[in-house]
Amino acid sequence: MSTPSADGHRRREVPAGTYRLQVTADFTLDDAAAVAGYLAELGVTHAYSSPLLRSAAGSTHGYDTTDHAHIDESRGGQAGFDRFISALHEHGLGLVLDLVPNHMGVSDAAESPWWWDVLRHGRDSAHATAFDIDWDFGGGRVRIPVLGSDEDVAKLELATVDGELELHYYDNRFPVAPGTAEAGDDPAAVHARQHYELVDWRRADDELNYRRFFAINTLAGLRVEDPEVFDATHRTIVELVDGGSVDALRIDHPDGLADPKGYLDRLAEATGDRWTVVEKILEPGEELPDSWRTAGTTGYDALAEVDDVLVDPAGETAITALDTELAGAPVDYARLVHHCKREVTDGMLGSEVARLQRIVGELPGIPAEQVREGLAELLASFPVYRSYLPDGREHLDETVHAVKQRRPDLTAAVDALHPLLGQAGTELATRFEQTSGPVMAKGVEDSAYYRWARFVALNEVGGDPARFGTTVAGFHEAQQRRAERRPASMTTLSTHDTKRSEDVRARLAVLAEVPAEWAELVRRLLDRHPLADRSLAHLVWQNLVGAWPLSRERAHAYVEKAAREAGTSTTWTNPVQEFEEQLHGLVDAAFDDEATHGAINAFVARIAPFGYSNSLSQKLLQLTMPGVPDVYQGTELWDFSLVDPDNRRPVDYAQRRSLLARLDGGRVPPVDETGAAKLLVVSRTLRHRRDHPEAFTAYTPVEVAGAAADSVVAFDRGGVVTVATRLPVRVAGTGWGDTALQLPTGAWRDLFTGARVVSDAAGAPVAELLTRLPVALLVRDS
Repeated sequence: MSTPSADGHRRREVPAGTYRLQVTADFTLDDAAAVAGYLAELGVTHAYSSPLLRSAAGSTHGYDTTDHAHIDESRGGQAGFDRFISALHEHGLGLVLDLVPNHMGVSDAAESPWWWDVLRHGRDSAHATAFDIDWDFGGGRVRIPVLGSDEDVAKLELATVDGELELHYYDNRFPVAPGTAEAGDDPAAVHARQHYELVDWRRADDELNYRRFFAINTLAGLRVEDPEVFDATHRTIVELVDGGSVDALRIDHPDGLADPKGYLDRLAEATGDRWTVVEKILEPGEELPDSWRTAGTTGYDALAEVDDVLVDPAGETAITALDTELAGAPVDYARLVHHCKREVTDGMLGSEVARLQRIVGELPGIPAEQVREGLAELLASFPVYRSYLPDGREHLDETVHAVKQRRPDLTAAVDALHPLLGQAGTELATRFEQTSGPVMAKGVEDSAYYRWARFVALNEVGGDPARFGTTVAGFHEAQQRRAERRPASMTTLSTHDTKRSEDVRARLAVLAEVPAEWAELVRRLLDRHPLADRSLAHLVWQNLVGAWPLSRERAHAYVEKAAREAGTSTTWTNPVQEFEEQLHGLVDAAFDDEATHGAINAFVARIAPFGYSNSLSQKLLQLTMPGVPDVYQGTELWDFSLVDPDNRRPVDYAQRRSLLARLDGGRVPPVDETGAAKLLVVSRTLRHRRDHPEAFTAYTPVEVAGAAADSVVAFDRGGVVTVATRLPVRVAGTGWGDTALQLPTGAWRDLFTGARVVSDAAGAPVAELLTRLPVALLVRDS
């Protein structure tokens, strides 16, 4: 279906395909407008933009909104936005816009009018209720962790800016409450009279009194559950939707909201039930609540399903043995996760646990330290990001049982907390739900994923590193559920939050097929360049091989971030110089040591062709599985990116447009380092989805028979058949032999190569079909 915009242009209500753009000061709205024609040629129906409202100065992402009333000027402002929309409409495209309802950027108080007003007027501010502040705990003052030490209050300066007095701490500016100071007053004495208290940044772990996004002090939590706050933060967006500029929405971090269901209900009413997806990370087997008014998630669940089916489960034993050897003992991943999550509850999110404890108050006969410990254990043991009471009550019940089994000494405390945490809508239950997600994210994604280096292709957002691959049958079952429950949910392979881009993971998946060769290389590298933290070294070598060749600068930036996130040998807050020098020396050796450089080159040359095969397979599966496929910027060609900010590097659109034009001339490219084969698969698939939506309305597994049947994933979407290769090393060794697709009799044509294959009583021979590419998209050949 389509809907008319204000200018009469008609666009689809549900996208057939989206293309993610990171709009920044370096890639502005005018730059985005310039690629609208290319996106239409590629075959998507909607551009999908990162947040565009005014954000902190110098922001490279836009998730730190400072003012909800304006399009960010550094990205092009309102005029640039209007030109962008005009360009999209000229080419028949719509816009999916990213919204950030959970928090606002407050890195510079002077940039955030609401925050500035709260700091200036305290509880009397017109915006005091917009932020999630525990005023009572702070004695009526917002605690801001910015000082190098509490003694740095003596370094404050009183200055006059535009006729108003301000307190300055180096480059940080803070307002002065009316009537509390005059020029020449002692700055420290003035500070003591304000509605905020500047404190040592180290006190954030336990003593903050405002909710943050995760543990980022410069992102202050909003209370959009308040209708007035919702209206104020969404007025501009609703106007853009009503005016026909914005067609669909992506909601950032719904787990941080007090009432996600209520928020989505209110949003749907305000925007006329536009297609909306939520950035919700589902654990394996978890489903979105049926009551949510959303098309589905942004696709991390789909990402995991595609990745898993391309990993060879047979490699688990050998890969695990190598990990055990390097770690010095078998790694209990569940125990590691719990340990990492406890580090979070006892450290960076300690202030959130303390707030929960204050809400609980005294429990008769239970010491306060037991209450705190019970809350921390429950948070660290929660199996999903959060429940949405009354939805997900079983997760709370299961967690209580698990904690009592692990910690019998906490039985009394946990039994007393259980009914309190299960009362939907209470402040305690709601805040517990808001806290369990950040504990999971920081403990797992940003800690455990960097500490367990068994097989980092699986250490991805929405995945489960403990689950080593899946079967073709398991993949089909997941897609049939997807088709039944959330057929318009988004699917993805790469985002700005993925730890590794899709092509890095596709190459690393090959390691499961050649575990002995990989183990031999790792041992040689570690013998030649020992690192005290051998598990971290294993993680580093996997990522370097996965992204190779990459620049020395990118490699150094990645390993430093990875080591500090792991927190085992160095940290962000206390970098260990000697270790980091040794780590950077390892990276330099990859470029400067002739034997090491040669060994990496040789191994990458060995696995890269199979990685390309996996890349094409995973892309075709993602683009044709049930759901709305998203292509992250640049990934229509090979993209070997690592974690943010590496995955935000500029994209060469001139190169892509030129290459697409050559492909449209009828050339079928080889599967080589140019990535042209991937562009062919992406463009032909997206165009077919756009032009033939009726061919993507069902999901039926296609049976495969023969010697290599297990190396094929095939399904019929209701008029078009997807065929993808898995386990390409095995196929290279055995060939396809008599392997055949059990298709209805008759002739079939591949949309990628034009190859024609006939299916008879024995089926359609895979060997005939996959001679030029490891994938095919079949339609009836009349």
